[in-house]
Amino acid sequence: MGDKERDNHSEVTDFIHHSEVTDDFILVGIRVRPELHSVLFLLFLIIYGMVLLGNLSMIGIIVTDPRLNTPMYFFLGNLSVIDLSYSTVIVPKAMVNILSQKKTISFVGCVAQLFLYALFMVTEAFILAAMAYDRFIAICNPLLYSVRMSRSVCVQLVAGSYLCGWISSILQISVTFSMSFCASRVIDHFYCDSNPIEKISCSNTFINKMVSLSLAVLIILPTIIVIVVSYMYIVSTVLKIHSREGRKKAFSTCSSHLGVVSLLYGTVSFVYLTPPNNPELRKIASVCYILFTPMLNPLIYSLRNKDVKDAMKKVLCKKKVLL
Repeated sequence: MGDKERDNHSEVTDFIHHSEVTDDFILVGIRVRPELHSVLFLLFLIIYGMVLLGNLSMIGIIVTDPRLNTPMYFFLGNLSVIDLSYSTVIVPKAMVNILSQKKTISFVGCVAQLFLYALFMVTEAFILAAMAYDRFIAICNPLLYSVRMSRSVCVQLVAGSYLCGWISSILQISVTFSMSFCASRVIDHFYCDSNPIEKISCSNTFINKMVSLSLAVLIILPTIIVIVVSYMYIVSTVLKIHSREGRKKAFSTCSSHLGVVSLLYGTVSFVYLTPPNNPELRKIASVCYILFTPMLNPLIYSLRNKDVKDAMKKVLCKKKVLL
């Protein structure tokens, strides 16, 4: 057995001993050599700092610039809030555990973490579907846009997205934490997720798996259908535009959204299609979703969106004048 394997075995043995005398769960985290813990912590800190900076800047620009007071930016502002929230639910605790010996999380903390993570993940999927519908109305039915996408409709779509997230989260934590944990309480992950929690249960997990699968189908299928159908109509409408400049302008309003959708579903697929017998690869996939996706989303919108770039230039010019 190599040095790395001995270190990991010793850590897990200590975790199991600790879990036998407490109600807390143990989060194993990402397995690296002890001397690399500081490097891993620094990596998480830098990326999380960029998540905070990017999303808070996006929210601030949207709130303060009157030109961005439109449905599309209302949804984008909510998307930034969600990205910021689900990263904050997981990353600070993961960073503390990287440098900690115990790496514990209380039962209540684990329930809260899974609930909030599931809430924001599901809400984001529905918000992205609402954004696709917004682009569909803007391009395919521009004369009805102000009616179909009024402020009240936008608020209802966002509220409905959070409601769907709340209901699915309640169902998920209800079935997950109704299981018995009569053996180890060591979760082989860096946050509380349903799949690794299932593995430490001594209950029959069939119902849990069926509920998780049903929720995935009920969430992914309708949101994907809305996005795909919306873009089918958008492409069909744009291709009928005779001027090249007109087609380019129409597609440019959708490119950022398509980039974010591809990034989200790509990383989520990476997480949940990773073989269960390779937990370390699944953890790396989770890092991509929890850290890199919320870091890149503001960049995608700021670099590919003229209105956001103009608003950022305006803010920077004001700061230069004040200095």
